[in-house]
Amino acid sequence: MKETKYSICGMCAVRCPVTVEVQDGKPVWIEGNSHDGGMGRSLCAKGGAAFSQRTDKQRPLGPLLRRGKRGEGQWREASWEEAYDYIAGKLQAIMAEHGARAIMLSDRGGPFADLRQAFVKALGSPNYINHDCTCGRNVHHASKSVYGLGRKDFAYDYENSRHIVLFGRNITESLKVKEVKSFLKAIKKGARVTYIDPRASITAGKASRYWQIKPGTDYALLLGIAHYLVNNNLYDQDFVGRYVNGMPEFKTFLEPYTLEWAEGETGIAAREIQAFCHELNEDRPRVIIHPGWMLARYRDSFHASRMIHILNALMGSIEHPGGLFYPKGPKDAGKKGLKSLSALVPNVEEERADGCGSRYPHFDKGAGMLQTAYEAIDSGVPYPIKAYFVHRHNPFIALPDTDEQRRIFDKLELIVAVDVNYSETAWFADVILPENTFLERDDILRTEKGLKPGFGRRQQCVPPANNTRPGWKIYVELAHRLGKGEYFPFSSIEEIWQYQLQDTGFSPADFDAKGFVKLSDKALWHDRDQLKFGTESGRIEIVNQKWAAMGVASLPPYVAPEQPPEGSFRLLFGRNGYQAHGQHQNNPILCELLDTNRLWINTAAAGKLGIKDGDPVEVANGDTRGIIRARVTDLIHPQAVFMLHGFGTDVPAKKRAFGKGLADQVFMKGKLKEWDHAGGGLNLAETFVTVTPAQAGGEQS
Repeated sequence: MKETKYSICGMCAVRCPVTVEVQDGKPVWIEGNSHDGGMGRSLCAKGGAAFSQRTDKQRPLGPLLRRGKRGEGQWREASWEEAYDYIAGKLQAIMAEHGARAIMLSDRGGPFADLRQAFVKALGSPNYINHDCTCGRNVHHASKSVYGLGRKDFAYDYENSRHIVLFGRNITESLKVKEVKSFLKAIKKGARVTYIDPRASITAGKASRYWQIKPGTDYALLLGIAHYLVNNNLYDQDFVGRYVNGMPEFKTFLEPYTLEWAEGETGIAAREIQAFCHELNEDRPRVIIHPGWMLARYRDSFHASRMIHILNALMGSIEHPGGLFYPKGPKDAGKKGLKSLSALVPNVEEERADGCGSRYPHFDKGAGMLQTAYEAIDSGVPYPIKAYFVHRHNPFIALPDTDEQRRIFDKLELIVAVDVNYSETAWFADVILPENTFLERDDILRTEKGLKPGFGRRQQCVPPANNTRPGWKIYVELAHRLGKGEYFPFSSIEEIWQYQLQDTGFSPADFDAKGFVKLSDKALWHDRDQLKFGTESGRIEIVNQKWAAMGVASLPPYVAPEQPPEGSFRLLFGRNGYQAHGQHQNNPILCELLDTNRLWINTAAAGKLGIKDGDPVEVANGDTRGIIRARVTDLIHPQAVFMLHGFGTDVPAKKRAFGKGLADQVFMKGKLKEWDHAGGGLNLAETFVTVTPAQAGGEQS
């Protein structure tokens, strides 16, 4: 018997809507959900490799308890009941000695995190944290300081844009399928694309202008652009007069940052910047200057992102077709939203271990800050953290300096990893609870914001192939085991769905036809004459006094980046279209497309070192060394080298990927404590390495 299921992909954090054809209980075809007009039938390679993930045996197939020392890889299989009993016993002892606040959970955030947040609250801990210190915290906090709204409070109408400006936003490789399709439609319509990055990614190949900027000088370029736009009145004066505070102070601040000065800092010719500024003026308000997706790069990335937000305001592109828009939710459509599972649990009135909202009053409590939570684990201040749940999150490769992380983690009394794969972090855990692949699990319903808001459902398509369980069930069962079942009165996912939908007028059956329901048939736009912002003034704040009082200057002077020492290079990293944050290097299909990474090095720099394309080279930072093959190219700045992220795994169970390539994060020595205190993002591109020719016999495979 053949049937069609509609679900939500789980191969990366984008979570695209998918259609899965099932025959006799087995998946036989997967594609994009064509009921979603922006998606069509398109699907990326990661989604296409979902079936091979399900059948892969080089991943945890049942609960595992550690036998030897952490990280040795000595495991024994356990029943779910034994694993739950072990975890519950450990947690009860920890709570008896240190209180519930000694428990922490981190994940990759997203629309399904509500249940995990509820679980942590139910135990009595405030310490839920997501991955964003290595991704968008700088962008988020920059947005809040300018608009009083977070980074997810804006989306981008690429298809109708006339000019798209991307500072390292590698939109065609670190991709959302619907976003890429919209981006390509804009190009077909004649939109200009300016791409700015020390390395020419595939996105640069789609651009009408590519600037190979000197690494670490994004803020300088933005200051030069702002100086020319403001001093030549190349901006939307009506929009700025209506909605923006601080223009006089801004103009005074910008005085020294001329185009000639910007050229000297960035290496980009003043005449080219000038031409670009005039193009922006011609194309506004249908202009998108993307404020960054993963912008945990440099010491001043918060201020670079903040300047991008300001430039978008100068273009008048807010809530305008072809520009930025507010993603609309149920309330905007005159409808009720989904009931939150966290709302069932009393709030925890306790200081967060990471200091968000207390020591760092300008940082949101919701996502937290993992690197400052590490400080609490290490020092016991403000209180000890002794138990850590890691849900489909891999800090050992996401954050810098894996050896230092291992030292800190050894101070924990319990580490529980809930994951589909053997991550490097899971390999160091005490317990691994294997989650179903997305094809095998239901999840809580999600709200889908946009111009046409709605709700979406991830639906189980096929039975589990192994002794794995869905995440919602794992946390509900653990909560009951720990005496917190009153907050989770659900015995099935259908009961959870019914609870979430109780005020909406919809039932779970309404999702059967398309996999989602829409709350509006037409695109919803706010009145441009009545825009509201979340700042205290209700306006866009170029100078935000509230943030200044919390120690974050609105317009700090530019400080030139540290130069690579003689013979060294700044280490950059990134992604391609069919790998995602180290999740799929061991996938049976995707590893055949790309089984190792190479080190990009500039042609001239390589020539001085006697390195030719394909040669094995040694990369080093202090005592940390590794061998990788060189990719010699003009498509990277002479001061930098680059490698794809997620390779070089040291987990022997991942046999296809084990030992192949190099891991960038192991070279980031000491960088756990070097982060942007204005925005919270880690400085992941502030490491320098040496590169020298290596003997062929020592090369990585």
